Amino acid sequence: MRKLFFVACIQILFPFLIQGQQPKKPNASEIHQALQKLNFLGSVLYVAAHPDDENTRLISYMANHTKARTAYLSLTRGDGGQNLIGPEIREQLGVIRTQELLAARRTDGGEQLFTRANDFGYSKHPDETLSIWDKKEVLGDVIWAIRKFRPDVIINRFDHRTPGSTHGHHTSSAILSTEAFDISANDNIYPEQLKYTKTWQPKRLFFNTSWWFYGSKENFEKADKTKLLEFDTGVYYPSLGLSNSEIASLSRSQHKSQGFGSTGNRGKESEYIELIKGELPKDKTNIFEGIDTSWNRIKNGKAIGDILLQVENYFDFKNPSASIPELVKAYQLIQQLDDEHWKKIKSKEIVEIIASASGLYLEAVTTDANTTKGSEVSIKVEAINRSNSNMSLESIKISEIGINDLPKISLENNTSNTFEYKGSIPNDFEYTNAYWLNKKGSLGMYNVTDQKLIGKPETEHKIKAVFTVTIEGVTIPFTKAVVYKTNDPVKGEVYKPFEIIPLISASIKDKVIIYANGASKQIPVKIKAGKSNITGTITLTHPEGWQITPASLDFKLSQKGEEKIVVFQLTSPENQSEGYISPEIKINNEIYSSEVITIDYDHIPYQTIIVPSETKVVRLDIKKKGQNIGYIEGAGDVVPESLRQIGYNVNNIDPESITTENIKSYDAIVVGIRAYNTIDQLKFKQQYLLEYVKNGGNLLIQYNTNHRLKITNNLGPYPLKLSRDRVTDENAKINFLSPEHPVLNTPNKITDKDFNGWVQERGLYFPNEWSKDYTPILSAKDAGETEKKGALLVAKYGKGYYIYTGLSFFREFPAGVSGAYRIFANMISLGK
Repeated sequence: MRKLFFVACIQILFPFLIQGQQPKKPNASEIHQALQKLNFLGSVLYVAAHPDDENTRLISYMANHTKARTAYLSLTRGDGGQNLIGPEIREQLGVIRTQELLAARRTDGGEQLFTRANDFGYSKHPDETLSIWDKKEVLGDVIWAIRKFRPDVIINRFDHRTPGSTHGHHTSSAILSTEAFDISANDNIYPEQLKYTKTWQPKRLFFNTSWWFYGSKENFEKADKTKLLEFDTGVYYPSLGLSNSEIASLSRSQHKSQGFGSTGNRGKESEYIELIKGELPKDKTNIFEGIDTSWNRIKNGKAIGDILLQVENYFDFKNPSASIPELVKAYQLIQQLDDEHWKKIKSKEIVEIIASASGLYLEAVTTDANTTKGSEVSIKVEAINRSNSNMSLESIKISEIGINDLPKISLENNTSNTFEYKGSIPNDFEYTNAYWLNKKGSLGMYNVTDQKLIGKPETEHKIKAVFTVTIEGVTIPFTKAVVYKTNDPVKGEVYKPFEIIPLISASIKDKVIIYANGASKQIPVKIKAGKSNITGTITLTHPEGWQITPASLDFKLSQKGEEKIVVFQLTSPENQSEGYISPEIKINNEIYSSEVITIDYDHIPYQTIIVPSETKVVRLDIKKKGQNIGYIEGAGDVVPESLRQIGYNVNNIDPESITTENIKSYDAIVVGIRAYNTIDQLKFKQQYLLEYVKNGGNLLIQYNTNHRLKITNNLGPYPLKLSRDRVTDENAKINFLSPEHPVLNTPNKITDKDFNGWVQERGLYFPNEWSKDYTPILSAKDAGETEKKGALLVAKYGKGYYIYTGLSFFREFPAGVSGAYRIFANMISLGK
C-alpha cells in the first residue's frame, strides 16, 4: 500500500500533464520537494535506444537527489519487440511502450523524449542500424532534442567505441549522441531547426559504465578509474519513505509489456559514469561542478532566487498557503525574464506549486469520452480555492470549442464553484491519434514532417480549459486538459482522455485471412457509429481476380456507439494470390476507411489509435496432415488463430491440466513463444509432453531465450542448448541442410520461394549445441558471420517427433507470409 501511495505522489511532484488520469493532489512534503526542484537550474539528458534501456537508478538519482531536470531520450518506441501482456505488436506495441516509458518517468521524476527512429528489430551492427534508420535524420533528431532540452550533462547508456559487441541500436544511440555533442552548437548544422530553437553546447558527456562492460567484477576492480565518477544511488529519502533504488524499481516495473517487474533494493548501490567529452569535475561527487545551477545563471534571476530560497527555507508544512504571497511575487519576476527557455520551464513549475500550495482545484470534464467533428459537447467545470488566499476567478476559456466566460467571482475558502457550458468541435479539427502514425513511414523511420512535433512523447490534446485566476492581486493563467470522468463500480473515479474520432469506423477482426486451397469466405465487417443517426453505404475494395458479393450494402445506425456487423462474401482466384481488402463507407459524399483501435491496460492511460482499416488476403496452395492441435500459449502470439485460418482444430491447453491421458488425442502439440521462460508449471509438466512424443505424438516448440529458462535439463528428449544466435536479415539466403527430410517435402514441397517476403528477421535464439539425435534442417547467416544451423531441429523420439524452431513464425503469420504457413503445416504433419 505504501508503494502505491508513493507512485500516486511522485506523479504530483514533477510538472507533467498526465492526460486522462486523475488530477494532482499533493501534500505539503511533496510541495516542498517541488520547491527544491524549482530552485535548481541544471539539466541531465540520458540517451539510449529502447524502452527499458534506461538506467532508472541514475535517472531517479539525478531527478530526486540532485534535483536536476532529467530526461530520457529513447531513440525508438520499442515497436520491434514482443508483448508479454497482450496481442499488440509493432505500431500498437510502440504506443504501449511509449506510455510505459511515460509511466516510468512519472515514477522516477524524469521526462521523456524520442526521435523518429523505428525499432525494426534486432541489428548486429551500427552500420546496418544507421543505414536503415537514415543516420542524417536521426542525428538531426538527437541534435533537436539537445537544442530543445539544453542539457548541461549528457549520459550515454552504451559505449560508442565498441561497435558490433551489442545490439546495433544500442551502439548507434551512443554514436549519435557523441557526434551530436560536438556539433549541436554549430548554427550551420541543421539550420532549419533554428526557426524554433537555438543552438546549445552541453558541458560534459559521460558513458554510464559498470563492471559488466569490463567482462567481470575482477577486471573492473583493476581498471583505471581516473575518468570515472561514482554515485551512491541507494540513498534513502525520509520524506518519501523509500530509497532511490526502490523508486527505480517501481519505475522499471512500469515496463510490463516486457516483463520487467523489479524488486526494490535497499542499501548502498554504486553507479559509475566515465567522462567521454568535456572537463572532468575536480569534485567527483558533483556532476555539475563549474556549472551555476542557481537562479544566478540567468539574467535578472538573482531576485527570483532570493525570494524562492526564503520560501523553501521557511516553508510552513502545516500551512503551505502561507507562501503564496512570495510565490506570486516570484511568478511575476519570472514573467519578465528574457531567457525564454528557463522562463517557460520555471513558469510551469511555479504555477503548479501555487495551485498546490493554495489547494486550488480546477477541472473541466466532458459528459462523453469521445465525439466527432462538428458535434456539440457539454463541459462541466469546477473551481475551488482551499486556502485563505485572496483569490478570484476572472475567466474560463476553452477557445477550441468557442467557450469564453467571464465569471469574475471571488473564490472563497473551500467553497465549490461549478459551471456548465456547451460548445462545438470545429469541422476542421484533427482526430486524436498518435501523431507519428498519421502518415505511413518506412522500415526504419516514422514519417513526421512537423518539426515542432518531433521528439514529443505523445500527441498533445488540444482541447484545453484556461482558467484565469487573480491570486493576491496577481493574475495567473492555469491550463487544464479537458478530460472525461466517470465512476466505475470497482475502480471508483476513472479519468480518460477526451478524444475526437471519425464519424464512423470500420474494422475486420482478422488482419490476415488465409484461403487454403481456394474457397469462398464470409467477411464480417464491424461498423461503429461515432455519433447518432448515421446512414450510409459500405463497399469492400479487393485485389484484382478476387470476387465480392454483394457489391455494396446500405446501413443505418441510430445511436452513438452502436455497432453493426455487415457480411460480404469474398471468393479467391484459382491460383495463389495475395493482396488487401479495405472497407469504404460513403456518408453524404464523404468516404471513411479508418479503424478506431483502443488500448486499455490499468498501468497506462486509455489510448485511442486511428489507422487505415485493411486486411491482407492470401490464396494459399497448402496441404496438411493431422487435424487436432493442442496449443500451449506462451508470451503472446497469433499462431493459434493462424492455424485455425488454414483449417486446423486448435484447442488451447491449460498447463495445469497436462496429463498423459489429457493430451494423447492431439495430432500435434505446439508450444508458444517463450513459454519455457514464462510458465512455471512446464518444469513439472515437461515429462508428460516428452512421454506424449515417445508414444507417437508430434511436439513443436517455438523459440525461448536462454535467460530465465524454467527448464534446463530436459527442454528436449536429448541434450539441447539455447544460445543468442539469430539471423536478423529477413532476406538472408536459406540453405537446406537435409533436403530429403520429410519436413521439407511432405505434404508440401518447400523451396526457396517459401522464404520470400519474410519480415523483420529469419529467426532468433537458435540452439547452438545439440546431440547427434537431432537433424538440423536449415542454415542461414547474416553478412560477415558464420552459418547458423539451429533454426529448425527435428528429432525422432520413440514413435513421435520432437521439433525445436527459432524461426519467427510469430512475426510471419501476422504478415501473411505464405511460405511460413506451408513450413508450419509440414512440421505439424511429420509422421502422419
